[in-house]
Amino acid sequence: MRALKVLVVVMGVLLVAGVIALAMLVTVRVERGAPLAQASAGPLREALPAGSRIIATELSGDRLLVRVALAEGGEQLLLFDARSGAPVAVITLSPPR
Repeated sequence: MRALKVLVVVMGVLLVAGVIALAMLVTVRVERGAPLAQASAGPLREALPAGSRIIATELSGDRLLVRVALAEGGEQLLLFDARSGAPVAVITLSPPR
């Protein structure tokens, strides 16, 4: 019976220590993550093809998607890292022939 009491106390202590460690980890990660406006390296600058226009933009997490209608038809999807402004990918969608 005594061993069972010791085991329950030890498990309780481990449970409390685990919750404290988890709370500290969440706090550290929240403090490290800077707001988007402060973390940005500067304004995003990307040259669009002549005659094209921006159709839509969408922000998801730390990715910015810019949808562009091309002058010759078709679309281009530009994917940026929203925190640094660095281009991640360019996808060109051609019109059907």
